[in-house]
Amino acid sequence: MCRGDDPTCASFAEHRRRFRAKVDETLAPERRAFLRSGFAATGGAAALAAGGLSLVTPALAQTSAARGPARPAYHHLPASAETVHWGYFSRLLKPQAEIASGDIITIEALTHHANDDAERMVAGDPGAESVFLWTKERKGVDRRGAGPMDAPIGAGGGLGVHVCTGPVAVRGAEAGDVLEVRILDVAPRPSANPRFKGLTFGSNAAANWGYHYKDMLTGDRPREVVTIYEIDATGGRDWARAVYSFRWPGVTDPSGVHHAVIDYPGVPVDHTRTTRNYDVLKGFRVPIRPHFGVIGVAPKESDYVNSIPPSYTGGNIDNWRIGKGATLYFPVAVPGALFSVGDPHASQGDSELCGTAIECSLTGTFQLVLHKAADLPGTPLERLDFPMIETAQDWVVHGFSFPNYLRDLGANAQSEIFEKSSVDLAMRDAFRKMRRFLMTAKGLTEDEAVSLMSVAVDFGVTQVVDGNWGVHAVVRKSIFPGPAS
Repeated sequence: MCRGDDPTCASFAEHRRRFRAKVDETLAPERRAFLRSGFAATGGAAALAAGGLSLVTPALAQTSAARGPARPAYHHLPASAETVHWGYFSRLLKPQAEIASGDIITIEALTHHANDDAERMVAGDPGAESVFLWTKERKGVDRRGAGPMDAPIGAGGGLGVHVCTGPVAVRGAEAGDVLEVRILDVAPRPSANPRFKGLTFGSNAAANWGYHYKDMLTGDRPREVVTIYEIDATGGRDWARAVYSFRWPGVTDPSGVHHAVIDYPGVPVDHTRTTRNYDVLKGFRVPIRPHFGVIGVAPKESDYVNSIPPSYTGGNIDNWRIGKGATLYFPVAVPGALFSVGDPHASQGDSELCGTAIECSLTGTFQLVLHKAADLPGTPLERLDFPMIETAQDWVVHGFSFPNYLRDLGANAQSEIFEKSSVDLAMRDAFRKMRRFLMTAKGLTEDEAVSLMSVAVDFGVTQVVDGNWGVHAVVRKSIFPGPAS
């Protein structure tokens, strides 16, 4: 059904008016307040910086604001078969939206696990139905992964699994710049099935790529188990509950390929062949912290890059701190930056141990601010070459087994990364990045930085399931002297 995004529809104008009115009504309070305050355009960022709360200095905030429009424009990018790229980043992709620095954009993101329970996560949702369409005759989105289109398992080879919406091009962005991404809001995508009104659902797959998979104690070993979780889409409760679980039964997809394990994204599960266990995690409440597992810009090293291993331009970072109120900084590698978001999660623990989080479709509202390379010398963002998170309380540095695996591992990087990662390498990278951050952005000597890291910086395992394993380092802003103390 046309939602105001199909110019060939006979009622295009009316559908577009209704759809935009609905979007505006949903976002109206925050959007109006944001535009009215002028925060996005000028003063807010500078005020944060002046209070010692931001990596963006007052001078950089004013300079970057002057390059953009006086007032930010608002954009909306729905998720559909035409607006997503599945399982890869690419510098060759045509932008689905082009915006100015400082503009605000709402982006819908779908979980690639929606077909684990299509009744709850796909049915009745036109955008999701277009993406997950798969019959013997055609697929809504054919390429799924950075592999060859004629791969026997399916187009793209499943070498990358995440449904990414975008990319969004930022006017004037060039290699060497830094893109600041402010996450203004994150909201669940409600189930469109009338049977589940007011609810949304997510899937957790304890899968073959999980850290636990070859180290199990009981039952059939190894095995893959999928657990479906329920979330209150209205915000009435801040926790998720397990609904049921099932063993992966082995699935033959509509194209006739059998999947004994979970090895290709979006395969529709035939629940006539599953046994549902409704007696799972009874009484347990899982705190939700909605966030985006995949967020970042396009790398320059290859035309098609597997969405699974994270790298210097972000991607599949899988850090639950990437939620509402967080700001991220990415080094720009290609013209336009080509920002995309996907892999939405309702909740995840550090390590994402079994292979996935609660994979749950979300909608995010972002403000994208471009900081030009010429303006960065002398600021904390100078020479930034890795993704970084900033919250009201913390700075978070990301270390990976290989900081830029596409460069570090050469021609076979996208296969070798899955064999060469370790927590030790990721820890070493996180240490080096935090040391550099404290010395360059905060003016500490090396000895001061090392001491501070040992007594006041928390290092944690971000994930051990994404090929390029991650360790994050968290430092609280309150420990620094001055206005932030």
